[in-house]
Amino acid sequence: MPLPKMPTKPASKVDITTETKALPTRRKPKLTADSTQKKGETASPLIEKVNTPTAEPNVSSTKQAHSTKQVTTRHQKTGKQEKPKLFVLDTNVLLHDPSSLFRFEEHDIFLPMIVLEELDHHKKGMTEVAHHARQVSRSLDDLCAESGTIFDGITLNTLGHKEATGKLWFQTSKLEDALSISLPTSKADNLILTVVQTLQNQRPNQLVILVSKDINMRLKAKALGLNAEDYLNDHTYEDSDLVYDGSVLLPDNFWTRHSKEMESWVQSGTTFYKIKGPLVSHFRLNEFVYFEGDNPLYAQVKEVNGKTATLATIRDYTHPKNNVWGVTARNREQNFALNLLMNPDIDFVTLLGQAGTGKTLLTLAAGLTQVLETKRFTDIIITRATVPVGEDIGFLPGTEEEKMQPWMGALEDNLEFLHTHAKQESALQWERSLSKEIIQSHIKVKSMSFMRGRTFLNKFVIIDEAQNLTPKQMKTLITRAGSGTKIVCLGNIAQIDTPYLTEGSSGITYVVDRFKGWAHSGHITLQKGERSRLADYASDAL
Repeated sequence: MPLPKMPTKPASKVDITTETKALPTRRKPKLTADSTQKKGETASPLIEKVNTPTAEPNVSSTKQAHSTKQVTTRHQKTGKQEKPKLFVLDTNVLLHDPSSLFRFEEHDIFLPMIVLEELDHHKKGMTEVAHHARQVSRSLDDLCAESGTIFDGITLNTLGHKEATGKLWFQTSKLEDALSISLPTSKADNLILTVVQTLQNQRPNQLVILVSKDINMRLKAKALGLNAEDYLNDHTYEDSDLVYDGSVLLPDNFWTRHSKEMESWVQSGTTFYKIKGPLVSHFRLNEFVYFEGDNPLYAQVKEVNGKTATLATIRDYTHPKNNVWGVTARNREQNFALNLLMNPDIDFVTLLGQAGTGKTLLTLAAGLTQVLETKRFTDIIITRATVPVGEDIGFLPGTEEEKMQPWMGALEDNLEFLHTHAKQESALQWERSLSKEIIQSHIKVKSMSFMRGRTFLNKFVIIDEAQNLTPKQMKTLITRAGSGTKIVCLGNIAQIDTPYLTEGSSGITYVVDRFKGWAHSGHITLQKGERSRLADYASDAL
């Protein structure tokens, strides 16, 4: 009997293909944003990632990384939300920002016992640090009073902070797991690191992160394979180059794209333009816009209403006929600054710029003009942060103004220039030739230490060296303004002498960000130095 012919295809392959075609197709499940989070992602915009565990951790760290990876994978498959992170706060964070307890949103906070001990040591005295320590202690006491027990964690939103949905945990037992490196246990920082190590071992399914303002503390945590981050909630800007300049260069095709349906009119010698276009949404009130070319434009944003903005041409203070106490603007930004300083509708002005850009000179000239000529203000009040560049020279004898006199060298230099310059100008009014004593009688030098509770009425207030002030100090000074008072803040964020402030956390950076766009405030960053060619070269080369 002849054998049957061989099949052209293997039977197994034919069966599998047939079975696969018969099965219904499955859609791949979508992963949510929460389920795709991995360990090591930044917790929130309040905190900057500093370090991650080292590539070769110890055995406990390896187990923790393995278990955490399993939990993350399980969350991706089930779609469950990742467990909130646990932030261990260093004492310096609480002393820096007393409200930091409520700045971590849905995440939990852990306070080691040594942190409470350090808070107790700092609570005595009249310094700002002592005040913050007492404020933190009161907040902790109020939280404990509202909670039944501290062993199950204290809900942070019980005092009305709705954004803080996490829990506060206190150290209630010994946490003494050995560190991978032997460190002295008598130091508070090392005890906090031990607590972080123990929590990391005890809670393998939760990311434990140390938050500290101390750079060396974060470096030690990095060496130990622990997560450590800086507290950046007080930072207005992450990059000093992103500070609001107060002026915008218009593109070459500005009129082409914004002249359609444009309206223009002249009122009291000022030309107004009502425009529509794509750039309107980026304009802010009192921001300066300029276009240089065959038909230059120097204007200020007076109104922004949806897709429509109103621009008004500014006064030209570069012309001698518009001089302010004999001083004329030497560049574009100085012209912008004088428009802000001489505008009666602007109550708050901030001027930033490197040394020699004319911040103090322009401000003092504008103040003298409005005090002695137009009589808009009664006096000029000047204050500044008394932070020495080098070693402190100790206590100074005399009254309040005598003690402040060594800090007012810039005031004396500019007054001398204005007085000498006024005498040389023959076309000036007789008021400008007043004696130096009469001019100085309208200038009051005050110390910041005695500003609490004061109210200034019809005063021209100058806050010099404002880059050395904290946001809280800036608030204290600005809220002293009464009816008819104008406040001008001067500073250079490149010359911060306070060791605990940076460009992003300085008080003047804070107020520039918070006041931009307000109808009665203005800001400009002076770019070009006008002191001397030596000072300009030193600013660029050194």
